[in-house]
Amino acid sequence: MSDRLQDLFVQPGQSPWLDNLKRDYITSGKLVEVRDSGVRGLTSNPSIFQKAIQGSADYDEQFNEIAADGGSIVDDYWSLVIRDIHGACDVFSKVYDQSNGTDGFVSVEVAPSLAHDGPGTEAAARELHERIQRRNLMVKIPGTAEGIAPIEQMIAEGRSINVTLIFSLPRYAEVIDAYLTGLERFAKDPDADLSQVASVASFFISRVDVEVDKRLEANGSDAALALRGQAAVAQGKLAYKLFAERFSGPRWEALAARGAHVQRPLWASTGAKNPAYSDVLYVDELVGPDTVNTLPEPTLEAFADHGTVARRVDADVDESAAVWAALPSVGVDMDDVADQLEREGVASFIGAFDELIEALEDKAAELRS
Repeated sequence: MSDRLQDLFVQPGQSPWLDNLKRDYITSGKLVEVRDSGVRGLTSNPSIFQKAIQGSADYDEQFNEIAADGGSIVDDYWSLVIRDIHGACDVFSKVYDQSNGTDGFVSVEVAPSLAHDGPGTEAAARELHERIQRRNLMVKIPGTAEGIAPIEQMIAEGRSINVTLIFSLPRYAEVIDAYLTGLERFAKDPDADLSQVASVASFFISRVDVEVDKRLEANGSDAALALRGQAAVAQGKLAYKLFAERFSGPRWEALAARGAHVQRPLWASTGAKNPAYSDVLYVDELVGPDTVNTLPEPTLEAFADHGTVARRVDADVDESAAVWAALPSVGVDMDDVADQLEREGVASFIGAFDELIEALEDKAAELRS
């Protein structure tokens, strides 16, 4: 790869992460190569693990061993996943050390069926942290209404959290407040080390344009069609504006004085799904300091080849605000868009998880027979 990935961090201060994980990346040494190319962390989700485990024989030996005892297939799934997470955490621990705990994180998500179960999410997030026991682990909690309280509680316990599946600015404001309140609760202990807590708030970018463009095309007016391909970047830029506002002033300064890290915006789902758009649109337009972009491999390779390393996330924010203001006038209700995308995102992860568990159950039945 080119030097663009390293330049992305050195110049504007954005951290590129990889949005993928499978066993072969660890055993082949590929993940070390990816890290050394400039990638500074990694995210995973239930869909990624479904593809990894169902798509190769790399997990068969371990699965055959653990399935032989006839225990829970869900427990077997977590054993497969946690071995990968341990391996990835080991690879990125070097980045964690070099960045003083700012980067080098590996994310794993709680079971997707818990997205609307606050107490269940809290218990699962705590269990994953205690079971995996890696300082550069981030447990992913969906940014649903029910996820806000568990996010605050995990931060208050000094645990690092990736808030995932954020689709709206109002929900993002709640996520920021949960992080700040959690830090304030943690800081009540005079011996608490706030520098050991990290968090990112993950906006799913490209899916916004997919849904909004569909609604704009259904409207069909010139004013509506002129807005296609702009909503996702506009929301990202307005989110960054909110980030800059909330991580300044007396409330934040008191936490920063205790060593707290900002909760960085993370741009997820940044592969362009519309072939009419640049394949690096959702990278180029959201480059800026104190941000993360987690990239699927095709987008990572595309950016390394022809991406633009230039700060854009806080450029043309007035234009983004104008786009945002214009959307309701052509019949696009962004609150409704966010609600729909959240439902679809949760359902997609549940579907991937359930399909994988079913496949593992079938495989276990074959072994027993």
